[in-house]
Order: sequence, then C-alpha cells, then structure tokens
Amino acid sequence: MTISDLKSQGLLLFEATTGSRAYGTDLPSSDHDRRGIFVLPKAQFYGLTELPQVSDERNDNVYYELRRFFDLLAKNNPNMLELLAMPEDCVLHRHPLFERIKPELFLSKLCRQTFAGYAISQIQKARGLNKKIVNPVALERKSILDFCFVVQGQGSVPLLRWLAVRGLEQERCGLVNIPHFRDAYSLFYDETGGLGFRGVQHKAASNDVVLSSIPKGMEPIGTMSFNKDGYQVYCKDYRDYWDWVEARNPERYANTVSHGKNYDAKNMLHTFRLLDMAEEIARYGEIRVRRPNREFLLKIRAGEFEYEELLGWAEEKIANIESLFEASGLPEAPDMGSIEAVLAAVRERWYGLD
Repeated sequence: MTISDLKSQGLLLFEATTGSRAYGTDLPSSDHDRRGIFVLPKAQFYGLTELPQVSDERNDNVYYELRRFFDLLAKNNPNMLELLAMPEDCVLHRHPLFERIKPELFLSKLCRQTFAGYAISQIQKARGLNKKIVNPVALERKSILDFCFVVQGQGSVPLLRWLAVRGLEQERCGLVNIPHFRDAYSLFYDETGGLGFRGVQHKAASNDVVLSSIPKGMEPIGTMSFNKDGYQVYCKDYRDYWDWVEARNPERYANTVSHGKNYDAKNMLHTFRLLDMAEEIARYGEIRVRRPNREFLLKIRAGEFEYEELLGWAEEKIANIESLFEASGLPEAPDMGSIEAVLAAVRERWYGLD
C-alpha cells in the first residue's frame, strides 16, 4: 500500500506539513516534509495484515497506522506528540475523530528523556562531529611500523627513521620478547638475509609485530617498543572517520564547513528546539510546536555562535529542565488503560461498530 492508496481509499485520519515549516524555522530551500495517521481497512485489521507505517522512498513523508501512532505516543515520542499540536496553517487534513486524541492523555515525565535526552545525544553527536572536522584522518592508512620506537640515549626515535639512518630494512629484522616488559622487544638484524628472520611486520595488513627465531648467542642491535594501544585507537579512529566521510550528507557537511565553526549547525538548532520544548512541557504541561525564538534558532543555523558557547548554554538548559521535571505535576508515565480505551473508541467509531 502506498501513500496515494491511503488517500484514494479515504483511510487518512490526519495529515500535516511537519519539520522546519511547522517549527517556523524554514528557509526558501527547506523541504516539505509530511506526517500522517491512517486506519487500516477493517478486513485487513482483523486479518493477517500488519502495516505499521507507509513512507515514500526518501522517508520525507511518513504515515503511521493508528495503533503504531498510539504506541509511539505512549512512549512520548517527540515527533508523534507534535502532531497533536500542529499549527493550523500546517494541517492538511483532520478527521473529526482525531479531536478525541488529546495531548494530556499522553504527556508525562517520560518527556524528560525523549525530548531532553535526545537533545543530549545530539550534543554528544555534535562533539563527535567537531572532533572529526578539527582532526581529520589522512586517507593513507598507517601501519604498525608507524607505532614502533627504538630506545636511543635517554629517549626513543621512530623505528622507520632509526632504520633509514642506518640503511637497514625492516624485513631483515628479528624480534624477541623481553620478559616482564610489555610490548617491548630485543631487536636483531640479519646482515646476510640467510637467517630467515620474519621482519617487524610480516604482512602489510598485519595488526601486530611478528617474532623470529634468533640464533643462540647473537647480540641485539637495539631495544624496540610497539605502542599497541595507540595503534588500536588509531585503527578505530581511522575506521570511524572514513565511515563517516562515506555516509555524510555532502550538502549538510558543506554548510557545516562554510560557517567555519566546525559543528553541524542544523543539528544544534534542533538540539535547542528540543530543549525549549522539554522546558515548556515541564513548566506548562503543553506542546508548543511553532517556535517563538525563530531568529535565535536561525542564528544558530547560520553559525553565528561559537561551538563551546552553545554547549555551555545547552548544559545550563539541561540542568534547569531536570529541576523542572522533578517539580512537575506530570505523571511519571501515561495511563495505559486510558490510552487503550481511547484507541479502541476511535477505531470502533471509524469502523462504525459503536
């Protein structure tokens, strides 16, 4: 079933333009995202069909079946709660039965986690993005040899430099563990190439140094340390960075770089929007979708504030929200019995059973 099918078969209970156009933070280039609620035909509902939601290819337009909608509302999902308080200029279709679904049936202290908690996760995401932008990882991948060092005097020098100065090759090296000395090795060298030493790195893709069998009585030419922990951290950072590069939205990244503040400005806009909405729910017990501070939010999106400045404000808001929810008269969680009763009443009325 497609969105067109839902409309042509008269299955829509509600439909609205959502996202930035509902929040009042839209720009001329903003998308026209839509969300809707539909009710399965009676025969399909009582049959084996399960269809929790229908969406287009890009997920810009998503429509939820009534049961799925109530399930998400009961969990205080922000996107679903917003549909109960849409600005009138964003409502495209509202069946009279939709009026039975009231925000007060669902609002609870769970919003502290779903609104403010999600905003906190966005802050953490912003920190990670900032780290990636400020500390890019070179495409050419380092090997374990870049994390090996040889003792020299009272310090150490990189193995590759130490070998190059002496005209030595890592493939002719042989390593032996030094007892009770973590990741440290006696370093031997095969001048003739006939001793069968395995080198420091046996294969290009190796993730650890390799040991060799050393003739008895042979003297080492040095002591080498392999920073294995540093290498493992590097491998993770390399993988995370280039996975992010492959998956990132080019247009959004270009915007992030263009304002020169090294954070995802759109991400931070939504962080503050969610925190403001959480505060309003705790303070007033209301969902306010259209944002009164449009200009401030658009300044965030334009990159007019410093990254650390925004994080400081967000952390202050989070502390205040925690206090407001502690003192709030909202229930700890919605009353599931009341929710199920309204769900049943709406569906029965839709199917003409009451």
